[in-house]
Amino acid sequence: MYIPKQFEEPRVDVMHELMRAHLLATLITLSASGLNANHIPLHLSGSPAPLGTLQGHVARANPVLSDFAKNTEALAIFHGPDAYITPSWYATKQVTGKVVPTWNFAVVHAYGLVRIADDAAWLRTQLEALTAHNEASFPQAWSMADAPRDYIEHLLGHIVGFEMVITRLSGKWKVSQNQPPQNQASVVAGLKSTGRQDAAAMGSLVEAAMKNRIE
Repeated sequence: MYIPKQFEEPRVDVMHELMRAHLLATLITLSASGLNANHIPLHLSGSPAPLGTLQGHVARANPVLSDFAKNTEALAIFHGPDAYITPSWYATKQVTGKVVPTWNFAVVHAYGLVRIADDAAWLRTQLEALTAHNEASFPQAWSMADAPRDYIEHLLGHIVGFEMVITRLSGKWKVSQNQPPQNQASVVAGLKSTGRQDAAAMGSLVEAAMKNRIE
C-alpha cells in the first residue's frame, strides 16, 4: 500500500481501535488459481504484544482452507470511515479556486501466516469472544447459551476456526492532513452537515488530525 508520510498512521493502539470497531475484514490469500478474497469478521486479541492475533472462522466447505495450509503470508484489510470530499467545502475555494475533489479514508493492513484451528473447544471459545464483542452494545445481549446446545453443536461441525498472528501492521489515515487549517475546519463542518453517520465519523478523524497538528 502506498502511504505518503503525511498519511501514515504508525500507532498500534490507533490501528487496533479501528480493527475492533470495524471487524468485517477482507482476507486476501494466494490460491492455486491466483489471489482469493474472503470477507470475514475477525476478532482481535492483543496477545502476543504488540501487534496481536486475528481469529475467525469459515465454512468447512470454503476452499480458502486449502490456502491456509500453504504456509504463505495472508493479508487482512480493515476499512474504517470514508467519505467523498467536495471542493465546495474548502475555505480557500473562494480565494484561489485551486481545489479539486478527493476521498478521505482510514484503513489498516494486517499481515501474517494463517493457522487452521480445527478444534471444537478452541472454536467455541473464539465464537463466544466474537459474539460478546458484538453484542456488548445491545440491552439484551445474546449468547450462545441462549440457543439449544444440540443446535449449536450441529453448526460448529460445519465451520473451521483459524488464527493469524500479526507480523506487521500498516495504517493509512487520509484525513485532510495535507490541507491548511481553514480547509480542515471547513471540511469538518461540511461532513457533519450531511447528517450521515459515516461522514460524521470521518469528521471526527479530521478533527483528531487537526489536534495532532496543533500538539
